[in-house]
Amino acid sequence: MQDSFDIVTIVFLCLAVFVIWRLRSVLGQRTGNERPPYDPFTRQDSGNAKPDSAPAFSGEASGDSNVVHLPGPANDVAPNRLADPDRWKGIAESGSPVARGLDAIVGAEPAFDAKEFREGAKAAYEMIVIAFAQGDRKTLKALLSKEVFEGFERAITERESRGEVVNTTFVSVDNAEIMVVDLQGLVAQITVRFVSKLITATYDVDGKVIDGAADVVADVSDTWTFSRTLRSRDPNWLLIATESGS
Repeated sequence: MQDSFDIVTIVFLCLAVFVIWRLRSVLGQRTGNERPPYDPFTRQDSGNAKPDSAPAFSGEASGDSNVVHLPGPANDVAPNRLADPDRWKGIAESGSPVARGLDAIVGAEPAFDAKEFREGAKAAYEMIVIAFAQGDRKTLKALLSKEVFEGFERAITERESRGEVVNTTFVSVDNAEIMVVDLQGLVAQITVRFVSKLITATYDVDGKVIDGAADVVADVSDTWTFSRTLRSRDPNWLLIATESGS
């Protein structure tokens, strides 16, 4: 009986050893040197990049993984955008001088957005008109070129010397159409024609209305030119020229 038990035990022990050996041969052993699972979203080209850092997009290779190059003509962004036939839909007619000018700007600064520019120009137009009426030199200085600011400042000073006050209220900016786009080197100029409705009245020192009307909505048309050096750190466009009327 004892011999029978020993034989059975030996058989089971042999089977157990065989099973363990097969499992190890199939699954392998953990040595502590295994490669982690592949993550396709992890940067593979730089050993000193931070885990959460985004890859740098550049048209050129860089030895410094921490340098993020500003978008330029060498990037693929501009060609991809310029390949879209509807890229200036609602802004300019395809193939027109304005469209070609916008293409040139995108070629120099792919991040440029014409619709965003137009909305910004409308906001700047309203701010400048109100700031001029209120004699707000600080706001004007931040939005105008040096030459234009000097002209506005002279007009405000003359008005103040006569004791005149201007009250202006915007009703709406009905249209902002890009008329001309010009690029000389990296200096871009965009001319916009604004059509707006506003209420404006100028009062003399005695409080009498001498220009405009306090209860009449007037249709106003202005053509303004904004300028900016592309790729510069300053994102602001400055007003460099104004023209009233159609």
